[in-house]
Amino acid sequence: MVDTLPPAERLLNLVIALVNTPGRMTKEQIRGSVAGYDREGSTDAFERMFERDKDALRELGVPVVTVHGPAHADDVGYRVDLDAYALPTMELSAAQLAVLGLAAELWQDQTLRADAARALTKLRVVGTTPSATDALVGLAPRLHAAGPALGPLLDAAHARQLVEFTYRTASTGEVLRRQVEPWRIIASRGGWYLVGLDRGRGAPRVFRLSRIVGDVVATGAPEAFRVPAAADPMAMLVDAQHGADRVAWLAVAPDRAGALRSRAVEAPDGERAPAAAPAGRDLVVVPYDRDLADEIAGYTDAVLVLGPDDLRDAVIRRLTAAAAMGDRIGEPTGAGHG
Repeated sequence: MVDTLPPAERLLNLVIALVNTPGRMTKEQIRGSVAGYDREGSTDAFERMFERDKDALRELGVPVVTVHGPAHADDVGYRVDLDAYALPTMELSAAQLAVLGLAAELWQDQTLRADAARALTKLRVVGTTPSATDALVGLAPRLHAAGPALGPLLDAAHARQLVEFTYRTASTGEVLRRQVEPWRIIASRGGWYLVGLDRGRGAPRVFRLSRIVGDVVATGAPEAFRVPAAADPMAMLVDAQHGADRVAWLAVAPDRAGALRSRAVEAPDGERAPAAAPAGRDLVVVPYDRDLADEIAGYTDAVLVLGPDDLRDAVIRRLTAAAAMGDRIGEPTGAGHG
């Protein structure tokens, strides 16, 4: 029977076996007990695969050591040196643990959420003051879920591999297929963004991950492009968010929409609000970027748009669509019979 596990899973199985062996494991024992190796194929094929796996683990920092049998030098086995592999004693201050906690919070609802939570739990155990990790309480970052697009885009950006995906534009709602060189993934203002070269348009573009429809597919070979030395992805994102320095005039309910309030700016010289804020609401002026309508719609009735008109219309469209979807979900699936 041939095992067809992914290489990463086979490597993990090998590490678990070599860590838990009481003495050592011979190649025959590894081939017969570790899932992922072909127990019925040729010995040469197994030898080549095992040597590659052993080298890969050592490159990853896993100390796989060779152990010779006491009677014969050619009786060779393998194990992981637990003294070299164990995490050394760590002394983390409350502030350091709190910062790590903030970093882990960035992965809420992401593909690495479980891994981040487990890692943080282990670090809290070895910290000197695990009960004092509230040094930065109240500073938890506000980041919306990136969804399933994040993992494939990170992999493709690292491998310099082209990606294809379907994207819904913010201004028109048009859904088009895009082929992009992924230069960088950036978390900003509560959202995740891809900055890269849109090959179909022949120009750099910024894409919000929440507007990607369906799967992200890596295409072609790795190392298919280079990020231009003069490219500044962060500056591109800032330019896309700020547009032409427009501002939005908002009427915000008390103690609501803290993320919007944190970005408030002074009203531009000579400009006034297009309408007065209703009684009991605060007038908040924020930079107007093309993603603002999505954010405001998420606050429902806590935020009213006083201007500009195109922003108010965009928010109304989103809320109307959400209400219509709610009505459809609440409809009965079939007619009853009396």
